[in-house]
Amino acid sequence: MRENRRDFIRKAAPAVAVAAAVPVIAAAPAAADDRDPKGRKPRKEVHYPGGEPPENPLFSPVVTYGNLVFLSGIGAHFEGDISAHTDHVLNELERNLEAVGSSMAKVLKVNVYLNSLDDYDGMNAVFQGRFGPEPGVRTTIAAAAGIPGDSLVEIDCIAVI
Repeated sequence: MRENRRDFIRKAAPAVAVAAAVPVIAAAPAAADDRDPKGRKPRKEVHYPGGEPPENPLFSPVVTYGNLVFLSGIGAHFEGDISAHTDHVLNELERNLEAVGSSMAKVLKVNVYLNSLDDYDGMNAVFQGRFGPEPGVRTTIAAAAGIPGDSLVEIDCIAVI
């Protein structure tokens, strides 16, 4: 066994030396320290409904960083079916995106959390077309323990301004 390892190391050593001599292609440095077109360095900004943060915020509802927008999960906390809940959540997403200068068409990534996979087709029927002709990427899962607040669906997203 020991001889086999030594043979392997002896044979592999020249290949490792060649690989070490190959130059690594590095990513191009970000232009001007990731500054925006006006030369400003991006910074995190938290946006609250009404402009005022709650006394002890648990999470931020909307965060921008440079030209990126991050929306926390939005659910529908009222009686209704998957169509009503999905429509409500998408309307709230759209309202929050527009409030910071973005739109549904500028969404890059969407995460959909369903209370039950049985609601997948109903959610899709309302979801279809809401993000423009070139929607962002999407992940959809059923949350094993359900959605907080008894919502049938919760959606979060990342967009650009």
